[in-house]
Amino acid sequence: MLDTAIILAGGFGTRLKSEVKDLPKPMAPVNGKPFLEYVLKYCSANGITKCILSVGYKAEVIQNYFGNKFLNIELKYCVEENPLGTGGAINASMKIADAEELLILNGDTFFNVSVNEMYSFHKKNNSDLSIALKPMKNFDRYGIVNNEKDFSISGFEEKVFRKEGNINGGVYIADKKIMNHFPSSEIFSFEKDFLETKIGQVKMKGFVFDNYFIDIGIPEDYQKAQNEFIRFAY
Repeated sequence: MLDTAIILAGGFGTRLKSEVKDLPKPMAPVNGKPFLEYVLKYCSANGITKCILSVGYKAEVIQNYFGNKFLNIELKYCVEENPLGTGGAINASMKIADAEELLILNGDTFFNVSVNEMYSFHKKNNSDLSIALKPMKNFDRYGIVNNEKDFSISGFEEKVFRKEGNINGGVYIADKKIMNHFPSSEIFSFEKDFLETKIGQVKMKGFVFDNYFIDIGIPEDYQKAQNEFIRFAY
């Protein structure tokens, strides 16, 4: 049973400054509620009862809003005194996690993946790290992830315009033992310094799930979320 999540919620939201001032990006309001609240509701609806929030920029805004409990989820905070990068943040959060298997999410994206289905996939394929992949068409904002017939990740390609492809949806299920393969540096990128360099050393599998996805990192998609998130009442 997967019951623990790490949510990366330390972003500055630099590209959202025109829309959201002086807030961590995951606290950007969508229909009067912080974006992070929708992510936590998603976690609750998918059976998560413990969550480690990795926070940095204006951490106190998140801590004061959510406290130590949200719905049925017990909240812990892993506070970055200095930016650690996505990998450093995951590493620090994993160190304080009790669970050996973890759901990992970005606090500024929403990908409506069935965690139960993904966890079944993770176990069935004896994966160390499963990555939720979102099929997209006509895009240039994201790189793509290549995977084989046995679902193994075989490569990551840079951002260029593509007619179609699977992108990294920012939802992972990870066994804690992947920490043994992390770089020795305290500060590193999970995507560049771990995922892209450890293909073949870590058993990574791609779980393709064609469901609703949004990344509020740019003003256009942040505005889109205002209209589309009405459907996520949970």
